[in-house]
Amino acid sequence: MALGGSDLNLLLPLKVLLEEANVTRAGQRLQLSQPAMSAALARLRRRFDDELLVRAGRDYELTPFARDLLPDVQHAVTLVSSALRLEDGFDPGTSERTFRLTMSDYAIAVLHEPLVRLVEEEAPGVRLSIGHLGPDSRSSDRVLVDNDVIVAPAGFGFPGLSRPLWSDRMVVIADRDNPRLADGQLSLEDLAALPHAVGSFGHGVLTPVDRVFGEARVERRIALHVYGFLPLLFVIEGTDMVAVVPELLAHQHLRANSRLVEVEPAFGDIAVLAEAYWFAENRLADPAHRWLFGRLDAAAAELAERNRPHPSLASQ
Repeated sequence: MALGGSDLNLLLPLKVLLEEANVTRAGQRLQLSQPAMSAALARLRRRFDDELLVRAGRDYELTPFARDLLPDVQHAVTLVSSALRLEDGFDPGTSERTFRLTMSDYAIAVLHEPLVRLVEEEAPGVRLSIGHLGPDSRSSDRVLVDNDVIVAPAGFGFPGLSRPLWSDRMVVIADRDNPRLADGQLSLEDLAALPHAVGSFGHGVLTPVDRVFGEARVERRIALHVYGFLPLLFVIEGTDMVAVVPELLAHQHLRANSRLVEVEPAFGDIAVLAEAYWFAENRLADPAHRWLFGRLDAAAAELAERNRPHPSLASQ
């Protein structure tokens, strides 16, 4: 990287421009006007003799040179920020920064209330932009550049550093008039005979539910596939289908829907879903990201207190 002398003040704008791949978002993050960021980009283009950002439809993308440059720039800022105070400062009480997160519909349903409340208490001007966790997130080389945080199940090979958020057990839901319900129970034989609605998460992704039914040698009669867990709560009512969903999600929905019932799983409490959040290691050098991670950790502590483990889980 060939920045030096009077160009050193471009180091932080370069880092943020490459991370955001967007002049407007970079300016918002650095609290600089769009003309000022455009001028910085023009100087950087001349300095490196490369466009750095190029149009891709309605958005921008990094040039191959810029993609190769980004890790070096991030490392350079990490090394010199404490000495030269280059990293953009962060005051939660006055900041209007937008943090980008990506997570599933299930994670949004569980996490949004404590996280949004904790953010608003300290930073009323900060905004959260939550995108959908797609099936290509594990293999994308930009997922931790385009997003400040990924919220996803542990054990699925996501990149970056991670911290735990919450654990959930899987339960069965059914219409209360399901003909095979007996005293609120469904046996493994019932689960094998009934049609199932199943949540999928991309090619080759096995969920704890898939594993449990495989180990129990129960071949499900799959009548309906949907993407994710959340839609399952809206397709069971008035049918003979059953679905296996996270208990925290079931509790939220069943409070408002008296037609559905939660059934203790005949396979016990061995199907557990553990959620965590991931971030790029270089984010730890940024005080704004450290603040955001602190809010996520506080939300995790609230969820642990509010949703104490099922007794049989506590002994595992």
